[in-house]
Amino acid sequence: MRTLQNHVGGHWTASAADGTGDLVDPATDELVARWPVGCAEDVDRAVTAAAAARPAWSALSLDERLAHLERVADTVAAHTDELAELQCREMGKPVGLGATFIANGVAALRGSLADARSYTFDTTTTHPNGSSTRVLRHPLGVAAVITPWNFPVLNVLIAIGPLLAAGNTVVLKPSERSPLSSTRLVELLDLPDGVLVLVHGDVRAGGPLAGHPGVGLVRFTGSVAAGRAVGASSGHSLHRSVLELGGKDPVIVDAGVDPVATAQAVAFGAFVNTGQICTSMERIYVHRDVATAFVTALCEAAAGYTTGDGRDEKTVLGPLVDRRQREIVHRHVTDAVDRGATVLVGGAVPPGPGSFYPATVLTGVDESMLVMTEETFGPVAPVRIVDSWEEGIARAGDSPFGLACTVYTSDPAHIASAGSVPAAVTWVNQWQGGGPGRVYEPSGDSGMGATGSHAAFDAATRPATVHVGAP
Repeated sequence: MRTLQNHVGGHWTASAADGTGDLVDPATDELVARWPVGCAEDVDRAVTAAAAARPAWSALSLDERLAHLERVADTVAAHTDELAELQCREMGKPVGLGATFIANGVAALRGSLADARSYTFDTTTTHPNGSSTRVLRHPLGVAAVITPWNFPVLNVLIAIGPLLAAGNTVVLKPSERSPLSSTRLVELLDLPDGVLVLVHGDVRAGGPLAGHPGVGLVRFTGSVAAGRAVGASSGHSLHRSVLELGGKDPVIVDAGVDPVATAQAVAFGAFVNTGQICTSMERIYVHRDVATAFVTALCEAAAGYTTGDGRDEKTVLGPLVDRRQREIVHRHVTDAVDRGATVLVGGAVPPGPGSFYPATVLTGVDESMLVMTEETFGPVAPVRIVDSWEEGIARAGDSPFGLACTVYTSDPAHIASAGSVPAAVTWVNQWQGGGPGRVYEPSGDSGMGATGSHAAFDAATRPATVHVGAP
């Protein structure tokens, strides 16, 4: 059992806060670590250290900063398995799955470095009268990165690439529900002191960090409620925020698709990482023409998602992050049943230790139920039958969330209309993925602030113009 410390200015330091929280292995209920609850004094020390490091870091050439970050990518790649093991112990992600997502994070980091090389940080336009206009992109200063518990390493790698490449320094506050892998990540990285500062804690650290006057940008990924608080603090302090919040992502299964292959794809999108992904498939609208075959195949697929502790290759479904999350998931299922839904697979809390919950398929659902309106964040696939493509599109868009949408169809006209659903990302005939240059911004309760490709550098910098008059 380990007691975690903050990493400030190149040194591991104890928190000034009174009190700690317990980190429990969600597969065994074993106490793994204790984390400091955090306080404003911890945050002030962290921001001060990051601010002190910023002038020297931003004074480096772009190539010099990118060389540091290339070494970061190499180091993480070399320690992928170790970091995946820690993620498994802290939040239950199966090791193999965790390693895959960490590799994706390394690729995203390398991609952001390539974007930095093609980004215009300094451009001058000469006008016909001999005057000139120079546009500079300045770093914002200290950026606060507050990461979620479901992808603790991936989210750090996605966030720090554009921020550090642009010349900012970063204060990282990982979720108190998965702090181990982030701590080890900071231990491994060979960055100049103060460039990446680590501060632990719950809202007692997150709140002061989001509203700290020395912060120029907050990049937050988490719940809608916490995101509203972060946004309010950022607004009060007049600094920028990029918020990626909850989702209740719809899936539309059109007539004419292969119902078995599509059901297998939907099962993966609903159950992978035990449904603990912001873009998990949480509302499934299936055309009546293929509904019977689709539901049968979905139930068969769900039965193959066996639970386990995630340490071996046999585990398909790890535990939920903790008992609190399992209570939310089961409350959504029981609420649906109480309102008339039918459980075809799963739906029961298993006996024994850990926070396990089975892959669950529900039918007979409607929008009076929590499982169709609030983020479940668990391995639950609620299916609603629709009579037409148009009904599926309408129901998919009828939500306060707007993070992602997935569509399965062979109809070219329906493919063309898929983008009408208000979502940051729409996938057609696949789930996840996207090539270089992808830019998105959540809508509604799913957040605000564009990111991806050059948009991430727009968010990480402040444009300034220098105009020189004609001689």
